[in-house]
Amino acid sequence: MIEYVKGQVAELTPAIAVIECHGVGYCLNISLNTFSALQGKQEAKLYVYEAIREDAHVLFGFATRQERELFLLLISVSGIGGNTARMILSALTPVELINVISSGNDKLLKTVKGIGLKTAQRIIVDLKDKIATVEIEGNTGLATPGTSPLAQNSEVMEEAVAALTMLGFPPAPSQKVALAILKEEPDAPVERVIKLALKQL
Repeated sequence: MIEYVKGQVAELTPAIAVIECHGVGYCLNISLNTFSALQGKQEAKLYVYEAIREDAHVLFGFATRQERELFLLLISVSGIGGNTARMILSALTPVELINVISSGNDKLLKTVKGIGLKTAQRIIVDLKDKIATVEIEGNTGLATPGTSPLAQNSEVMEEAVAALTMLGFPPAPSQKVALAILKEEPDAPVERVIKLALKQL
């Protein structure tokens, strides 16, 4: 079992981080919250969850132990796999997710792509008692404003569409939604564009 990976940030997208450790590059699936925490950093320490299947060995990386704990709670719910759990942690910050589950807000939870009302209710029923034990260190879900909105606009658009495609959305609708969001909020950072797109796709 890999507890964490610490090393150079070799590559970073809103969906993937490659951490180079002693000459080996570990490709980890990450949430938008972890992406926000890693932006601008040359070195990182990511807590790891290994999903070992017959056809693949997939690593998920988290900026905090708490986010990993929430991920593990989510995948313990029937019908929630690793990618769906990552989608939930990309649409909501850890603090928001804890509040949503604690307050039984199934309406907000079902705005996440792939989560229907029954699944949202199952998550709340299964995790309401367990979620109370999760403590949050800081808030890694805060969006960081872009430095040059006009210059970054096309770059943000490309990154957002690439991330949405990696999360399983078709490129054309993703591009259309991302473009509409950037028209309304030209200075929106990539993680905000993706969060808003996840609620519209």
